[in-house]
Amino acid sequence: MTKLRVPDLAAMKKRGEPIVMLTAYDATMARIFDRAGVDILLVGDSLGNVILGLDSTIPVTLDAIVHHTRAVTRGASRTLVVADMPFLTYQVSTEQAMRNAARLFQEGGAAAVKLEGGRAVADTVRRLVAAGLPVMGHVGLTPQHVHRLGGMRQQARDEQAAQEMILDALALEDAGAFAIVLEAIPDAVAQAVTSRLHIPTIGIGAGPHCNGQVLVSYDILGMFDGFVPPFVKQYAQLGDVILNATRDFADDVRHGIYPQAAGARRDSVPLLISK
Repeated sequence: MTKLRVPDLAAMKKRGEPIVMLTAYDATMARIFDRAGVDILLVGDSLGNVILGLDSTIPVTLDAIVHHTRAVTRGASRTLVVADMPFLTYQVSTEQAMRNAARLFQEGGAAAVKLEGGRAVADTVRRLVAAGLPVMGHVGLTPQHVHRLGGMRQQARDEQAAQEMILDALALEDAGAFAIVLEAIPDAVAQAVTSRLHIPTIGIGAGPHCNGQVLVSYDILGMFDGFVPPFVKQYAQLGDVILNATRDFADDVRHGIYPQAAGARRDSVPLLISK
């Protein structure tokens, strides 16, 4: 199976082939998503919510992203692995951004990094790309800026805000970003941005006109019992499956059914204890 590379995404946009992207946080799930044909796996700072139990992505550290990126890259064969750069790991200075991004490539094994923001981070994106580090952009609802944005709400809801977003996206493309995530913006704005850019757009809560779609894997699998955004389609309820399986195991243990229930299989294993 041929490994997906950054230039392949531009070719997919040109062919009109939708790009499929999911978040991943460990090797086992990465391996499953890879086998399913997912194009991009994002080691998102959403791990703060679904893995670490935090209320926001802001406390997520670079060490945490490096750790989970290393796991995901072990499980992914074909899929392009992109790692989020956490809050305040790229905003202070370009030199800081370069050092931190380098860790995600060298220690984590990422194929690209993702930064939130538009024109404010364009110079940083330009420097990273010039150093040979592929960068994905992210505009619209940017969770790392939740306090400035006034909460997790749809962005670009009026004409002026929409024009500002288009300028942000164009600046990221000019800086060398290979793709841009558009989060929680009106369908018409996402369509306008997508039509203006030569690079792919990947939507999340941004309607059907983007070149690809991304969702948090725990949301589509029904594994996260917190808030699920209204634009999410849950393709399974694995949370309920896991809950019921765990209850069954607990009941078997408490009623003495397990491990006796596994006895037939255990009896077929040769005795290895020395006499």
